[in-house]
Amino acid sequence: MVKLWAALVFLASLAFAAGPFLVPDFGGFDPNAFPVPQDNPAVQPAGYAFAIWALIYLWLLVGTGFGLIKRADDPDWQPHRKPLFLALAVGAIWLPAAKLSPLVATVLIWVMLIASLIALFRAGDMDRWMQTSPIAMLAGWLSAAAPVSIGLVLGGYGLLPETPAALVGLAIALALALVVQYRLHRAPLYGITVIWALVAVIVANTAPLNIAVAGLAGLGIGAILALRGTDTE
Repeated sequence: MVKLWAALVFLASLAFAAGPFLVPDFGGFDPNAFPVPQDNPAVQPAGYAFAIWALIYLWLLVGTGFGLIKRADDPDWQPHRKPLFLALAVGAIWLPAAKLSPLVATVLIWVMLIASLIALFRAGDMDRWMQTSPIAMLAGWLSAAAPVSIGLVLGGYGLLPETPAALVGLAIALALALVVQYRLHRAPLYGITVIWALVAVIVANTAPLNIAVAGLAGLGIGAILALRGTDTE
């Protein structure tokens, strides 16, 4: 059964990485899928930031492949596999779901986030670059992307104007990232990945300048770096 979970996680990683090939034209939620069209919403990072998915997919494939071949029955690798499998299995259907319904996709991305965070905290101390690091990148990006979805839904359904919706989404992302970073002392790539997303939010809000959104993202970057600076482990 232990080796079976190692194989299932690798297969889920393959299915997850195949998503962009199965839905090659996905470029984010359709702006017109919302009652209030979301053209260039303030909460969304600049497009270049999504290139990080290529690294996440590749690193997950390498890491889970290494785990299957070299650490299939190693006790240090076992605790994180079930939640990681859930995160990747849901991730494998996320792109088709996002094409159909932003609301369904928002629910699914939060499931992915929660499962990936559980996997990250359960990851062992062996082979950190293969075991912990790819999960940290996945959880870090989802810690930004899931709250972004909340901001898009708030603005897209007219619950808040664009800038307040973006601020709510960013506030959720920062609160989540700071709590996780405070509790987690062995996965610097988590915070680095969140910072990558926040920098892209600043870039997206410079022309025209949205000082409230860019400023909050900047404060978040400073807070994450300060928190990492106090980490002695």
